[in-house]
Amino acid sequence: MNSNNKKTVYVIDGARTPFLKTKDKPGPFSASDLAFCAGRPLLARQPFEPSQLDEVILGCVMPGPNEANIARVVALRLGCGKKVPAWTVQRNCASGMQALDCAAQSISSGRSNLVLAGGTEAMSHAPVLLSHAMLNWLSQWRGAKCWKERLKVLSRLRPGHLKPVIALLKGLTDPIVELNMGHTAEILADKFQITREEMDAFALKSHQRLAEAQDNGHLSEIETIYDHDGKFYDQDDGLRRDSSLERLAKLKPIFDRGIGKVTAGNSSQVTDGAALLILASDEAVKKYNLPVLGKMVDCKWTGLDPSQMGLGPAHAVVPLLKANELTPDQVDHWEINEAFATQVLACLAAWKDEEYCKKELGLDGIFGEISSETLNVDGGGISLGHPIGASGARIVLHLLHVLKREKATRGVATLCIGGGQGGAVLIEALKD
Repeated sequence: MNSNNKKTVYVIDGARTPFLKTKDKPGPFSASDLAFCAGRPLLARQPFEPSQLDEVILGCVMPGPNEANIARVVALRLGCGKKVPAWTVQRNCASGMQALDCAAQSISSGRSNLVLAGGTEAMSHAPVLLSHAMLNWLSQWRGAKCWKERLKVLSRLRPGHLKPVIALLKGLTDPIVELNMGHTAEILADKFQITREEMDAFALKSHQRLAEAQDNGHLSEIETIYDHDGKFYDQDDGLRRDSSLERLAKLKPIFDRGIGKVTAGNSSQVTDGAALLILASDEAVKKYNLPVLGKMVDCKWTGLDPSQMGLGPAHAVVPLLKANELTPDQVDHWEINEAFATQVLACLAAWKDEEYCKKELGLDGIFGEISSETLNVDGGGISLGHPIGASGARIVLHLLHVLKREKATRGVATLCIGGGQGGAVLIEALKD
């Protein structure tokens, strides 16, 4: 993005909703509601009008039936006006990051100067579908010409036709290798000999760090939101302050119930949330006298075996740093989305495994080691949740705030992607 013929891409501001853990029923906000709740205060504090945006790009995996091209729905609700184009992207868990990459490419090429981008997801609103058998029966019912034909069709209805198809479970299962994402995490645990105790310890640290971040006011990007009943939400509600190794050890495996290690306690939470950022060119920064959080330097995407999709960050970060002539020790802070504790631990292990680095990552030796003190310093998906369309944007936004708070320069945000992909973004803070 910063080569001689490309323009610098600045992040000027961002906001997100609290991440709300899915309970036993649909949450109080749809995906477009969440994006609107994050975008309204974000745009309200800017010196430009929403109609002066060049485009709006949102990532979302499961928009509701009333949210086709959800980016356009949100843009119009935010007052961007009919002339501002808007479009939606989908790259599974990295949809929010993909939206940022698309916005950055548009700005770096000179096509746009000011873009609202990010992601949103209301996983609690994932649809319940009808089976193919039921759809076929309904087709026959609609085609019946008289009451006799309808009685005949009615006689073919069976209880099995009414069995629902849970879209969320389908979406979290890879259709090529026919494995749930949790099963792919179990594969990585076995591959790198990651113990249950190590997973639970990582999960506990995620909760402890989020608790500390909340207590110290380190999540300033969160905007308070209100539902239709007047109830307000001002922080991520998946935090378990009473979590302990003893409590985590009591949880049973949920994917491989026999000898598995992956539990609900060391996995990311099913969550609703949205995160939006404003990206700008140098021209826009000067025109509107905009403050700058930092800049997006580069973004890389990669593919790998879907059955080991959790290693996506390990594969995406290597070409990202290589292209920018950096080594791991030159990165001040890291955000690796916590889809599963074992998935993050597997990436860290892969980077230290000489055989894996040579065979799978194309390196001459090990990639290197990342200090836990620079990784997910305020918690992650295990403690605050992973609304799949939003997480990629959240980790970039929060990493910018971490760099600013710690007076650091460089950060990498990365995540694994269902289907066997990885995405990584290199960001830099600007010195005063």
